Amino acid sequence: MKILYLMRHAKSSWNFDGLSDKERPLNNRGRTDAPQMGQALAERNIQLDLLVSSPAVRALSTAALVAKELNYPPERIQVLDGIYEADLDRLVGIVQELPDDVNSVLLVGHNPTITDTVNYLSPSAVHEMTTAAVVCLHFQTEHWADAHRHNAELYFVDTPKNHED
Repeated sequence: MKILYLMRHAKSSWNFDGLSDKERPLNNRGRTDAPQMGQALAERNIQLDLLVSSPAVRALSTAALVAKELNYPPERIQVLDGIYEADLDRLVGIVQELPDDVNSVLLVGHNPTITDTVNYLSPSAVHEMTTAAVVCLHFQTEHWADAHRHNAELYFVDTPKNHED
């Protein structure tokens, strides 16, 4: 079985004129939501074999904050340029090209492609992924190349709103 966690980066800031889209940092809410979602994953006893992130600052920051909560070494976060500005076909390709020796992967990326990918791979529809939302899909296969809707189960959808006091 292959387990895929797809996460939309946490809330970013638009308050820095002159920064490129790729350089936008997390805002205060994003810096709160990302570790909160990491804690929620840790409470589920998630053990990652691989954490993959877009190179955008907001995505990589989200990945690092989640990694810390999961005791995943930050130096093992794999940054894939192709995730940034990927369309549906490219992101599905990235998933299906994952190495078969890893079984549990968290991929941190961007909307609308994260939502599109969830809905392409999942047998159940998921409305738009909010910032810092995580979806878990289980695939009944030994090969990432065979990860498709027909062998997938939507295991859970989690958002920061589920963890508000």
